[in-house]
Amino acid sequence: MSDTNNAFAGLKDLPGVISPETAPKREPKRDAQGRSYATGRRKNAIARVWIKPGKGEILVNGKKAPVYFARPVLRMLITQPFLVADRYNQFDVFCTVNGGGLSGQAGAVRHGISRALTLYEPELRGILKVAGFLTRDSRVVERKKYGKAKARRSFQFSKR
Repeated sequence: MSDTNNAFAGLKDLPGVISPETAPKREPKRDAQGRSYATGRRKNAIARVWIKPGKGEILVNGKKAPVYFARPVLRMLITQPFLVADRYNQFDVFCTVNGGGLSGQAGAVRHGISRALTLYEPELRGILKVAGFLTRDSRVVERKKYGKAKARRSFQFSKR
């Protein structure tokens, strides 16, 4: 095992390799109103999310989050990035979301909030990445094929 460590020790001296000490620090990206913007996606849902410091109010398509996402599981899903980053009730969220169903929309809002948080506070990127909130869930519904009842299901077979 020590041979492996010694073999990798010489890699840091190669040209073009950036060490954590020399890597440029990420700068926060905020607009004139002090907001950060990000887009979140899941299934067919797309969420445009703006966050700014506030009391923790979340507006989805002009409605409060408990009204838009009536199920507690969906409300929990969209607040997860704040809980993991220890920023609960510190940011106001305004988002517009369309496409897909409520579950996909909640996932898209969570993805957008996570990305916007990393733009507002770049040091939170590591925490949110380890939690898996910055990864876009690429699973989508498979298309229906001709000659099939659904995407993969065949029609019922009868010998008579």
